[in-house]
Amino acid sequence: MSAEERPLAAVPLAVWLLLAASAAAQIAWQARSGAPEPTAAQLPLAPSAAVLRAASFGEAEAAARLAMLYLQAFDSRAGNTLPYQRLDYARVLAWLRAILETDPRSGYALFSAARVYAENPDPEKSRAMLEFVHREFFRDPNRRWPWLAHAALLAKHRLQDLPLARRYAQAIDRYTTDPGVPLWAKQMEIFILEDMNELEAARIMLGGLIESGKVRDPGELRFLRGRLQELERRLGKGRSR
Repeated sequence: MSAEERPLAAVPLAVWLLLAASAAAQIAWQARSGAPEPTAAQLPLAPSAAVLRAASFGEAEAAARLAMLYLQAFDSRAGNTLPYQRLDYARVLAWLRAILETDPRSGYALFSAARVYAENPDPEKSRAMLEFVHREFFRDPNRRWPWLAHAALLAKHRLQDLPLARRYAQAIDRYTTDPGVPLWAKQMEIFILEDMNELEAARIMLGGLIESGKVRDPGELRFLRGRLQELERRLGKGRSR
């Protein structure tokens, strides 16, 4: 939990009462109607951010967290054997957008998008979630880069889509300005280029990084210079053929 977020204990009693009443009504309705086992399509349409804020009694952060808890708990309700992977992802994305708009400073929605919903065996659903993370990154790059970095790793290792992984890594390098962003995150594009066999582009970027003076740790400089030498060796070997 960040310094800007309030603990759940700080949520006004009225919010908890509203949530409890809603849950009780849902349970009673299901018990009375003998509702069948939930299906993926039964995830309700997402409320708008305006509705969430209006129902929050001035506690937008708490409302966003409660909405996120509801979304994540939807597929684990009693009797629901459908995992989150089979949910209607258009609706999941609408929920995530509304939650993020309600509390833009929280990382909860983007964490869930990158670390839960994007790790879906369905490539199309995974891509849709990764693109959501990428679009939302630009609204606050210095705060949201960790989720895009994870998206780049998923694109590379799970989807085996190096151009997509490079696009995400390139955004981190170009749009983050906070000196606290670690160099490994800003170096991701270089090593993805190497994986793509774009050795000359990787060599130029790596050489520019070393010469920029941004890398001051001696151990990291030794590592990067070793990688540069290896790239130059591979390029020289390729030209000699």
